[in-house]
Amino acid sequence: MCGIVGYIGSDQASPILLEALRKLEYRGYDSAGIAVVQENHNLLVRKIKGRLSNLELLVQQQPVEGMCGIGHTRWATHGDPSDINSHPHTDVSGSIAVVHNGIIENHAALKTWLEKHGVTFKSQTDSEVIAHLVDFHYNGDLLLAVMETVKRLEGSYAIAVVCEDYPDRLVVARKDSPLVIGRFQGCNLIASDVPPLLGITREVQYLNDHELALLTSDDVTIYSMDGDKLEREITHVDWDIEAAEKCGYEHFMLKEIFEQPKALQDTLASRIKGGEIHLAPAIDALLQECTHLLIVGCGSAYHAGMVAKYVIEHFAKISVEVDVASEMRYRTPLCRQGDVCIVISQSGETADTLASLRLLKELGVKTIALTNVVGSTISREADFVMYTQAGPEIAVASTKALTTQLMCLYLIAMVLKKNHDATLLAQLSQIPSLAQKLLEKQEDIQRFAARQFNKDKVFFMGRLTDYAISLESALKLKEISYTHSESFAAGELKHGPIALVDESTLVVAMCTQPQLYKKMDSNIKEVKARGATALVVTFDRVHEFDDTADEVFRIPETEPYFTPMLTVIVSQLYAYYCSVLKGNDPDKPRNLAKSVTVE
Repeated sequence: MCGIVGYIGSDQASPILLEALRKLEYRGYDSAGIAVVQENHNLLVRKIKGRLSNLELLVQQQPVEGMCGIGHTRWATHGDPSDINSHPHTDVSGSIAVVHNGIIENHAALKTWLEKHGVTFKSQTDSEVIAHLVDFHYNGDLLLAVMETVKRLEGSYAIAVVCEDYPDRLVVARKDSPLVIGRFQGCNLIASDVPPLLGITREVQYLNDHELALLTSDDVTIYSMDGDKLEREITHVDWDIEAAEKCGYEHFMLKEIFEQPKALQDTLASRIKGGEIHLAPAIDALLQECTHLLIVGCGSAYHAGMVAKYVIEHFAKISVEVDVASEMRYRTPLCRQGDVCIVISQSGETADTLASLRLLKELGVKTIALTNVVGSTISREADFVMYTQAGPEIAVASTKALTTQLMCLYLIAMVLKKNHDATLLAQLSQIPSLAQKLLEKQEDIQRFAARQFNKDKVFFMGRLTDYAISLESALKLKEISYTHSESFAAGELKHGPIALVDESTLVVAMCTQPQLYKKMDSNIKEVKARGATALVVTFDRVHEFDDTADEVFRIPETEPYFTPMLTVIVSQLYAYYCSVLKGNDPDKPRNLAKSVTVE
């Protein structure tokens, strides 16, 4: 989750760069640095491992003056966090400096080629090849050198380049990694995101993929890869009150992911009295008489229902049927005496779900609405309502609404079970704190995403509840990162999906069902044999997959059937970081809306 900034104008660059980098600290980093070109054509670099405060101290001790510069916060992907691996990187002579976000996939081949041309590398990073390539192509025209360089790069990049020959210009380029240009009278700026620019300007231009820009203090010119000048409108950033409600988070989605422990606790606490579960007298009574359960929903709500099917059938021994609302409304469900239907909708306004509710009521089925919005249509029309208490969910992709739906469904499962089980209830009550512990390991997921976000295909697989949550995991990734992602029951691997597995595939194996570890290990070996990268999500003390998987992410120990409320958080964070690394807005994914109120 690296961040880059740049400035060219009439003021000293270093304090502006440091302040801009401070606005990017939310992205996560392990080192920071700046490079400034002085008017006497000296290029000075200051970089150091650790927090931004280390860099600020270094700059105080070794000041740099100049009105053109670039800055970077690095999250290590190639090479350990260190002073040497920190950005900016320079060419051999130290006359050209580069900062880079993204991953250069062909860096090994480029490094070998450059070494044959006499280049000596200092760092272990993929980014250093960019500085040497710019130097190789440089013949006095910095823009042309950068243009020729990026044509040779494979992977993703947002780069900013300065040269000691030009204290009056800054060159940038992007592909699959965000870059924003800030426009202001007497200066221009660049950054990975808008917040670092807002201290100086609200007028911005967005650089598109395969474009470059030449910045001076007075002008910005945008170019295609062929060198053609491009027109680009200037956009005024007008933050509304919602932006202030992000509470320091980059996006609402990230904020809502981190709100899940509290939302889960709020959903749980109001329903536990005297060490027993009490939903509402009428709902408790209805569930006690239930002989067959229907669950209806769309998207994430449907996936919550899929989890509930496994959980309720396992604990309560009651048959559960789960249906996509848009399918149920067009078929004739076979309803029986004693049937109860749980209708799930975050907004309470989902059109297909509402239509299914009305159909079921016509057939005489008792309905329970599970929703997050008080007074919504579904909550008003259902026979009974159970609120998730997730609080407002603004991001389009559902996170805390889903996990609180799951918590409600687990409570329903415990009521349906009839026989009070203090041990299970105690474990269920620990889920909010376990979710908090899991979120404290977000950097592990962030680091993995930084290495894998360019995978062409991502498959999620599991068995039982792990399969059910794999459905949601694949949906979350495709929703906000636009990655081709699918999910399947692991036992179905050789019934078709394995035909798509190759070196471009990441397979995420959910492995939290102990009785099925050997089966899952076999499935993982099968995809590894086809060249796939394998990530396993399992419990802290499980080591069955250490020698099989490329990486293992561990979740806190709990009842195996309760794990979906934890494993889905791993998937949410992975999807979020992949989205941001690709330059997307995870709060507002393309073509999607928060509530689908038309068919």
